[in-house]
Amino acid sequence: MTKQETIIAPIEQVPFGDLYVSDLNPRTVFSPEGIEALAENIRQLGLIQNIAGLRDETGKVGIVAGGRRLRALALLQDDPRFATVSVKIAPDQATAEVWASSENHHREQPHAADEIREYGSMAERGVPVPSIAIAFGVNEKHVYRRLKLASLPVSVLDALKTGEITLSNAAAFTVSEDEANTLAVLEKVRGEGYSDHQIKQMLKPDSVRSTDRRVKFVGLEAYEAEGGRVTGDLFADQTYFDDVALLDELFKAKLKATAEAMTGDGWKWAEAMDTTYLGYYEIEERKLDRIYRDEGTLTEEQSERYDELAELAEGEVLDAEGEAALTALQAVLDGAFSAEQKAVSGVLLYVNQSGEVQTAEGLVTREDRAAAIEAGFLRKSSHSSAEAEPKSPISQKLRDDLSRVAQGARQHAVLRDPDLLIDLLAYQLSHALRWNDPLGIATTEVPNWPSTEAEGYALDERLTSNPPRDMWDAKDLGASFRAFRKKGPEHVRGELVRFLAAQYRGGDEKLAAMIDKETQPNIREVWTPNAANFFSRVGGPYLNDLWRDLLDLSADHPTATSFAKLKKGEKADKLEALFRGDHDLRSALGVTDEQAAKIGAWLPEGME
Repeated sequence: MTKQETIIAPIEQVPFGDLYVSDLNPRTVFSPEGIEALAENIRQLGLIQNIAGLRDETGKVGIVAGGRRLRALALLQDDPRFATVSVKIAPDQATAEVWASSENHHREQPHAADEIREYGSMAERGVPVPSIAIAFGVNEKHVYRRLKLASLPVSVLDALKTGEITLSNAAAFTVSEDEANTLAVLEKVRGEGYSDHQIKQMLKPDSVRSTDRRVKFVGLEAYEAEGGRVTGDLFADQTYFDDVALLDELFKAKLKATAEAMTGDGWKWAEAMDTTYLGYYEIEERKLDRIYRDEGTLTEEQSERYDELAELAEGEVLDAEGEAALTALQAVLDGAFSAEQKAVSGVLLYVNQSGEVQTAEGLVTREDRAAAIEAGFLRKSSHSSAEAEPKSPISQKLRDDLSRVAQGARQHAVLRDPDLLIDLLAYQLSHALRWNDPLGIATTEVPNWPSTEAEGYALDERLTSNPPRDMWDAKDLGASFRAFRKKGPEHVRGELVRFLAAQYRGGDEKLAAMIDKETQPNIREVWTPNAANFFSRVGGPYLNDLWRDLLDLSADHPTATSFAKLKKGEKADKLEALFRGDHDLRSALGVTDEQAAKIGAWLPEGME
């Protein structure tokens, strides 16, 4: 075809079933959502632009230009209008190839800034969102986002068009309702490569996100009822709470009301704390004693039901009804504080990072200590000096020492229950508790897997499956630990053994040698050399020597010389088949029992 020639290409009506996407079609990656949107566009507006193809020797037509349209038409075969399709037929292969390349090369996507303005222009003319979505072949969510961008100041879209900010940067500006601040921030970030997060921080320096604990605790409805303003981030599915002073006021008021409700429930006192965590040190520093509720007991039938539910909960397959039943049984086990206990003790409460109220209950002040002792809830101290008020302030160093003494007392007490310690260790190892670890044991990954994963290496599945469970989502660790123990000593021991095995690294050379002598590790039990994990990673001469050594061949033996002539990849594959125990290969090579044993035990230098 020369430059002066005009292509004569007829347009034919072709049954849809006779159409397919040609291998010449250059576009191979498609968004399913985009195809669905295009299908709706075609359903509403018809096929505005014909597709083009080449008829093959069977009479069917391979589409070389219009692959997306063909895929969209496939979704419209419930509509008789699209049972046949208008197709521009190429006269020959060369023309079809030119069409395929030309459509792909000349397809020009509009700049994002221009597209945004076009969406905005259509909306200003009164075109509804569904119609805009159909016209552009996109979903409605995409339209709403483009219209949000269209509402930005002209300067922001201009900066997007000139490449001074990215499209995601422009989206960050939509959280601002202050045009003056928007333009000031724009001038600062032009061409400087600021992140979307940094831009939002500059636009909303005094706002808090919906993930803030105060927001979760107060709630959107209560905040808006008091006139609180929010700004939505359509692109990050995030909401900004702009009246932080109001949010703080509502937070404190609700926390105070929660504390007052607890005193109304019988506690002598309840103090709300502006913190996200309450540690032992806080209770010790306030010189508070603690009394505990009397734990309840379950009937034999309830115990069996509890064990059943606890196992489901540990496996994370417990439904809502089962969760409620387990919570009720757990409440029986946990017991309750009596009215007499509440009358001489109180509660410290706070809101954690998840916006949930957490409490430390049964706390006895020094003023109420005598009454708690008289009621039998506390034992009288054997040290009379404990009753005396300190005559001078306690230094921080002394506070640290006293804290260590208290910790030592806890360690001394827990030492009396070895089974509890073992259960705690197994629980900690098998559950990712992060900073909530009950035992001060640091675990680090002990590498036991090659950097290049490949077949031929298979450890006991206990070392490679069921990693520690993630306990990040503010679970009740007390209830979780009880459920863990209810699985019984065999389960606890199994968890402990597999996680301790995963932590084993050998240690001292003599100690490691002694343990090896007792356990008799066998590398070939878990690892078999193959092309991927070994043979392809060493040189050809090494493979030649290995082949001759394993088969007891001389250098000039035909089997050795023919192997040496192979390409390295072929050598690696042949050695893999030999180690895999390929019957035909071993028979052809006449592998003896002694040679098979040598192959079965062979290890590279340094692994013995």
